[in-house]
Amino acid sequence: MVASFNEPFLPLVVSPGDEDEAQPSVLTGRLPSYISDHRLRLRDRFTQGGGAALPDYELLELILFRAIPRQDVKPLARLLLDTFGDFNRVITASPARLQMVKGAGPAVVLELKLVEAAAQRMMRARVIQKPLLSSWDALLDYCHTTMAHRETEQFRVLFLDRKNVLIADEEQAKGTVDHVPVYPREIVKRALELNASALILVHNHPSGDPTPSDADLSMTHQVKDACEALGLTLHDHLIIGKSRELSFRSQGYL
Repeated sequence: MVASFNEPFLPLVVSPGDEDEAQPSVLTGRLPSYISDHRLRLRDRFTQGGGAALPDYELLELILFRAIPRQDVKPLARLLLDTFGDFNRVITASPARLQMVKGAGPAVVLELKLVEAAAQRMMRARVIQKPLLSSWDALLDYCHTTMAHRETEQFRVLFLDRKNVLIADEEQAKGTVDHVPVYPREIVKRALELNASALILVHNHPSGDPTPSDADLSMTHQVKDACEALGLTLHDHLIIGKSRELSFRSQGYL
């Protein structure tokens, strides 16, 4: 049976909480044809051509349809892009910042965060329980998906077994826009708890520039010394910027 994308008849009374609190108005009854026809066209174009057939604002519209079923969502999609810059930054923006945008209430935030979680889950599936040193491109894709557009620093540790298979990916700390606290002793302690043999450190620079700071260099060498004392291997430290990453190993810092 072929699925139909026709908009359903809508109730004349809207239950409290059914719409985003931030929405200025709600349409009742049947959707106006200019909205229902537009939604049908977008869905058809997506079905036939996938995401590549739609610009960012129209892909956002498709996501917003579920959150705001009775209103033209094009203005909100464009406002979100104007506010955050691009599709990735909209999806990865914090709930608090999203709700500062007029029209982006809890239902909108939920839909955007579901898309973000799905993307991260898919990228993680490409690396977890895989030999990372032979899946390096997939690892970089995963790190960029999860960290490149964050507004504050996040520090993660990837724990590997003797065959360099990723056995755990854990967030160790969150920080500010330019600093995150890292404790080398806690990192190696956790590695021993997981029976890991090697580590890869990863953190992001919200500024977009992955150039390591003096503090980054000092912390990395402290972790390396702690690892060597316990027979662990520190393979690399990756700094994730907005559009590129830096590898301590390839740059000669390790």
